[in-house]
Amino acid sequence: MSKSMQIWRVPVRFEDVPEAGLRFDLAADAAVKTELARAAAIPALPRLEAHFDVRRHGHDGLHVTGNVSATVRQTCVVTLEPVENEVEEGVDLTFVPGPEDVGAHAREEEVGPYNPPEPLVNGTIDLGAIAIEFLILGIDPYPRKPGAVFSPPVNDDASDHPFAALAALKKSPEP
Repeated sequence: MSKSMQIWRVPVRFEDVPEAGLRFDLAADAAVKTELARAAAIPALPRLEAHFDVRRHGHDGLHVTGNVSATVRQTCVVTLEPVENEVEEGVDLTFVPGPEDVGAHAREEEVGPYNPPEPLVNGTIDLGAIAIEFLILGIDPYPRKPGAVFSPPVNDDASDHPFAALAALKKSPEP
């Protein structure tokens, strides 16, 4: 398990989930948000919330649906000014015992080859790790302030461009 996934731990054991399921409304505390901002290489993470419904899947798995929402403070790639962006990510994951516990072929048929299930680890899922994963996936890698437009620098010197040397060769008289 990576270090960033250990920052916010909210373990849920299969045995603790009743047939009717459980609802989890999570909000990261200041220490978690500070450590996650550092791990995600962003200036700040003012808000991180996750809302999950956890239900049993089959006789030995879990199904997690919900959403992760956050406010992330970043630096605009155009103006280099601070900008706040909202992250909203939907979650729909199925967890089953790992292949050492159940044959992989049987599980592929049950869920389908294009949406394979995640493995339960010792009968447990970690909602904190799920929230972190979806937060990281939802952060804009190239944040821009509204209305910010990149304009390349204008260079009026015709001899200072990538093909100037080729143009000079083309103009020179042939021997």
